[in-house]
Amino acid sequence: MGRKRLITDSFQVVKKRKRDSKETKKAQSPLHDAVTVQEVQDAARPDQLETLKQFDLSWQYGPCTGITRLQRWERAELLGLNPPAMVRELLEKHNKDPLVTYSLWHGYCL
Repeated sequence: MGRKRLITDSFQVVKKRKRDSKETKKAQSPLHDAVTVQEVQDAARPDQLETLKQFDLSWQYGPCTGITRLQRWERAELLGLNPPAMVRELLEKHNKDPLVTYSLWHGYCL
């Protein structure tokens, strides 16, 4: 009779090749570090994001759906609603950061 057959005997055994994780890390490290440092320098701090969130939640400056925060700030300024100058400074300083540029409801279809 011989050996008892198992269900796994019908599947081909495939051995995975091991990657050298040290080489991969060394190759990616300089570029990755440069991008990370630049992103950290350009990123807004949590307290700044909270200020922008409060600007979004303040309805006295008009609706914020469908426009960027800077567009909303400029519209409020044109209408004489006196939006906070600090908000404009943050928007100009971190203009490449989508967390700063767009309002809380940017990703929602309203």
